Amino acid sequence: MKSITKVGLAVGTVLLLAACTSGTGGGGGGGGSAAGGPSTGTAPPAPARTPTPTPTPYGPVLGTSIDPVNAALGQVAGAKTLGDLDGVLGGIATSARTAGRSLNLANGPAAVATAQTELVAALTSLATDATKVRSDIKSRGVCAVGSAQAELGASESLAAVSAALAKMTAAGYPTTFAVPQTPKQQSRSLDNGTLVREGRHRGEGVFKVDNGGKGDAVVSLALNGKSVHSVYVAKGQKASIEGVEDGTYEVYFAGGVDWDSEAKAFTQSCRFTKFQDTLAFETGRTATSWSITLQPTVGGTAKTDDVDANSFPQP
Repeated sequence: MKSITKVGLAVGTVLLLAACTSGTGGGGGGGGSAAGGPSTGTAPPAPARTPTPTPTPYGPVLGTSIDPVNAALGQVAGAKTLGDLDGVLGGIATSARTAGRSLNLANGPAAVATAQTELVAALTSLATDATKVRSDIKSRGVCAVGSAQAELGASESLAAVSAALAKMTAAGYPTTFAVPQTPKQQSRSLDNGTLVREGRHRGEGVFKVDNGGKGDAVVSLALNGKSVHSVYVAKGQKASIEGVEDGTYEVYFAGGVDWDSEAKAFTQSCRFTKFQDTLAFETGRTATSWSITLQPTVGGTAKTDDVDANSFPQP
């Protein structure tokens, strides 16, 4: 019995060794323990970790968006011509639109969520308002730098941007922003019949004007493209020039709102027109008298042409 037991143990030992040998994956010669792998004691490298991005602070995002708008608005007061101001307005529209889009995508703190929404809307409106002033310059809705500046300054969007940024400041996010100082819109006029330009009254001719149009007008008698007499005729009123000397005159009239006496021009809703026919004044047995009406009338025969402002004779 002991010998049987020993044989059994020996067989079992062989089987165990065989199992251990096959586990090394080696062939003969006991090379399994020399192979690489865990038996060397070196651990595999840990996988690289992607760093968590740090959120951009909201303050710099706000400042980067608003600073170009503020810079563009700062150029309004320095514009000397309508062409200059048109370029400034284009910069305001572009910067305000860009700022609105940028802030609309920004992840602002919950404390300024409402203010941010209001600011985005105000900036979008400011871009629209600046574009409208540019359109009014082109269509002669505004005809002077001051009136164009006044239109921008009166826009509600400027006040809305300022109010939204005040809320940002109160929440701890201040910015540099200043609403430009602009003149107030005016509606100046002269007394009906005022002579804006008074030439010599050595003739006997009479020139009468009936202004049935929608606004005030200055009507001029001109020789060789230069005004000799100009009279201010208020809306719905009549006026005349007496003592017109003999000659063949061209007739121009400028209409609009807000007469600037220094510039001798209307600053808003400007229009410049010339009658196609000339008026001849001659002294003979009777003095020449001409009458014109500044509105379309039944049976009227006078035709007019629009004139470019740059080629219009100054009244």
